[in-house]
Amino acid sequence: MGDSAKTDGKTKKPSFFKGLKKEFKKVTWPDRKTVTKQTVAVVVVSIALGLLIALMDFIIQYGVDWLVTL
Repeated sequence: MGDSAKTDGKTKKPSFFKGLKKEFKKVTWPDRKTVTKQTVAVVVVSIALGLLIALMDFIIQYGVDWLVTL
């Protein structure tokens, strides 16, 4: 009858934490090498995007300042 047990005609729900533990056992966790490579990739892309946004901000600010002084 699945994960539920019958007691006095009422259906008892399985524990949330038991279900959570069961689901976590199904997860395929990455190995250390994969996690390291993905972490480095995220950090590098974040820094690159930060620099790109800073550069665009500088250029736009310079353009606005130039237009205001005309």
